[in-house]
Amino acid sequence: MDLTVVVPLYNEEESLPELMAWIAKVVKEEAYTYEVIMVDDGSSDTSWSVIQDLKKQYSTNLRAFRFRRNYGKSAALHTGFQNARGKVVITMDADMQDSPDEIPELWRLIEKDGYDMISGWKKKRYDPISKTIPSKFYNWVARKVTGIRLHDFNCGLKAYRNKVVKSIEVYGEMHRYIPVLAKQAGFKKIGEKVVQHRKRKYGTTKFGLERFINGFLDLMSIMFITRFAKRPMHLFGVLGSLMFLIGFGLSLYLGIHKIVSISNGVVLERVTESPYFYIALTSMIIGVLLFLAGFLAELISRTSSDRNVYQIDDIID
Repeated sequence: MDLTVVVPLYNEEESLPELMAWIAKVVKEEAYTYEVIMVDDGSSDTSWSVIQDLKKQYSTNLRAFRFRRNYGKSAALHTGFQNARGKVVITMDADMQDSPDEIPELWRLIEKDGYDMISGWKKKRYDPISKTIPSKFYNWVARKVTGIRLHDFNCGLKAYRNKVVKSIEVYGEMHRYIPVLAKQAGFKKIGEKVVQHRKRKYGTTKFGLERFINGFLDLMSIMFITRFAKRPMHLFGVLGSLMFLIGFGLSLYLGIHKIVSISNGVVLERVTESPYFYIALTSMIIGVLLFLAGFLAELISRTSSDRNVYQIDDIID
């Protein structure tokens, strides 16, 4: 099969028929063999009934999954990825702000140009300034932290080689950082394409300003997981040793300073009356706690069932 289009959705009853018809029209013109996977993330409207009606019309080209409750976009994408059969997997939102006309070029970039992943870039956006300015800042921070030169990490319109989506696990709210997950899995040919951002035609946005706070916290989480999940002592051990050495050095200085002063007949206050003593003591305690945290995390990591699970592309035997 040439193509799988994964559409996560939540309360999108109005847009689904138009979106499905548009996708079908585009892929028919390109003569792709295709499937559309719609994942209903616990909608409270009639979205599932609409999907059931569309199934009668599009038969084998439409597959759908319905969550019992709302789990979030990451869960919907993960379900779509695990069930995708197409050589190229394209994701798009169900709100009609992503254009299916982008499908042929995205498919070509993966299949013909050899990219592992292409991320859309909504260079011209039709969102209010309360969303665009925080989004630009968030994407700038993500570029600096991850080293992946993308302008729009959170764009829903993306294309992947099938083996990419089968090699990553999207959970929580990590859908924002799929490029980071793909890079960590060993897929380095990640590109970007300017895509059309259309004005919302139906419904209202499902995301508020809290997504930027959650996005930053998720960024910190994923950077820790991708870099130190299998070697936590490399982080906690270094930080713990550093804090302990700072505290020990400060304590040593206070002790030597006290001895030298007494030998020279200089009367000083007791060491325990100096604020630096408590700074030194606190630093050493924090250092020991960090080191112990790293040690415990290392023990957990070494007993993990996936401690020796690696992605292998080819074998010559």
